[in-house]
Amino acid sequence: MVTHTCALAAGELAEIRALCELVYTDYDEDTWQHCLGGMHARVWESGHLVAHASLVLRRLRVEGRWRRCGWVESVAVHPAHRRRGHGHAVMGELEALAPGYQLLGLCSSDEGLPLFESRGWQRWRGPADALTPDGLRATPEEDTIYVKASARLDPDGPITCDWREGDVW
Repeated sequence: MVTHTCALAAGELAEIRALCELVYTDYDEDTWQHCLGGMHARVWESGHLVAHASLVLRRLRVEGRWRRCGWVESVAVHPAHRRRGHGHAVMGELEALAPGYQLLGLCSSDEGLPLFESRGWQRWRGPADALTPDGLRATPEEDTIYVKASARLDPDGPITCDWREGDVW
């Protein structure tokens, strides 16, 4: 099921946040805010939320042009429900929204890499920057940026993300 943030009840949002806080040890307010304002894919089992991922609008500069990007955030599968296809289910729902964007992107944890690679996401190998209020800032620590696009892109070229509070990628 895919639903926009504005259509989620307060209780549903609380369940999503609780799942993300369970899965990620460093899930803070900025990270929570990053997953809001877009589409949320969820999987329920026996009335309990077991998987979630969201897709929000961002701008990425790739090959010298700013592009409309669907950015994947807060992919979380309850530890007791892993290896049952729930991660694939929420990603499939979000990837179906790709025609609304020029590309899809995400930044992965080490644990999530097998899921994204198995779904055809391509690792970005080129230099990464963020456009901050103080200008362009290199982000060499970001080495798990992945993209999925209908057009061929050079994954060895530079990539720049728009600014946001907290982790920029």
